[in-house]
Amino acid sequence: MLQIGDKAPNLLGRDENGQEIRLSDFKGSKLILYFYPKDSTSGCTAEACSLRDGYQELRKRGYAVVGVSVQDEKSHLKFIEKNQLNFPLIADTNNSLVEQFGVWAEKSLYGRKYMGTLRTTFIINEEGIIEKVFQAKEIKTKTHAEQILEWIGE
Repeated sequence: MLQIGDKAPNLLGRDENGQEIRLSDFKGSKLILYFYPKDSTSGCTAEACSLRDGYQELRKRGYAVVGVSVQDEKSHLKFIEKNQLNFPLIADTNNSLVEQFGVWAEKSLYGRKYMGTLRTTFIINEEGIIEKVFQAKEIKTKTHAEQILEWIGE
């Protein structure tokens, strides 16, 4: 997994509209790049809505928000429309970004093992350096924006 102090890759992927998103698109901004398991599941919806609701305050503090999951553009468009999300979602259908960031891992549910995305948030500064990593166990999906704002401080 990429760690604090590592440089994030420039090419992030394509969003819900097929537009290429690069880290360099956010020059002068810091970036909240959050990885989540699946569109329209309860925890992922709560997290996305928290970031949606905190978006204006995050922008005021100089942060942009981009979500990433392995679902396709069509799934992301439905998720965005249903929840009125105000930030882009990268469709990492070939798993390249989840693997680059080290958040694609073996998971277990009811004893069944499978590969999936670990819920993880990376805070990336203006130079493309990772400043903070929120791991799955510490993310509170319903209040994730507040968690990030608390970490940012005044």
